[in-house]
Amino acid sequence: MIKDVRDHWYWRPNWRPGRSFYTWHVVFPEDSVVTEVHAAYQHLVDSLPGITPVAVSRLHLTVQGVGFTDKVPRADLDLIVEATRRRLEHFRPFEIKLGSAVVDVESLQLPVEPVDRMRRLRAQLRAAITDVWGRDSVPALPELDPHISLGYWNQVAPAEPLEKRVKALGGGVARTELTDVTLIELNRDHSQYEWTPYATVPLGIQVSRDGTGG
Repeated sequence: MIKDVRDHWYWRPNWRPGRSFYTWHVVFPEDSVVTEVHAAYQHLVDSLPGITPVAVSRLHLTVQGVGFTDKVPRADLDLIVEATRRRLEHFRPFEIKLGSAVVDVESLQLPVEPVDRMRRLRAQLRAAITDVWGRDSVPALPELDPHISLGYWNQVAPAEPLEKRVKALGGGVARTELTDVTLIELNRDHSQYEWTPYATVPLGIQVSRDGTGG
């Protein structure tokens, strides 16, 4: 159990205003299941102190970073996208389970399972980066703890009162299908995550030699 939550929006190493980052996310622009879960928690999130809510259009599941946009040439980025398409052509879509909301040290989040399948997906994304840049250029990240954040804490506060309010609401399990990953250009200048999609790669789609689906 955590003692306190903390402000999520401090500047991480190498981040600064105006700087953006390329990263692979799962996004949910038209997923009715995720939209319903977000709506079910909306009143709770709006009532919690010290939280920056995540709009339904900005719900995401972080998978694997690539690099800062001022350090990644577009030609390399396109090669990484194509390598990813080939790596994922036999990686079939799969069901994910969204658990009840929990208070994490920096966010209110929905745990996502199966963890092992998500980590295998990340391994394929990392392998695609390796295909282009080599093993030493893959961004080092903590082991994947898959989740979807409903809001981010924006101040230090005791965790226990927040946990009591979240547990009082309860919440069931929801299931949806993960069918693709999206490379986005991510910015955090305004104490929220904003992004522009760069490329979406479907899971389990055969890629022909000319790069088209087949």
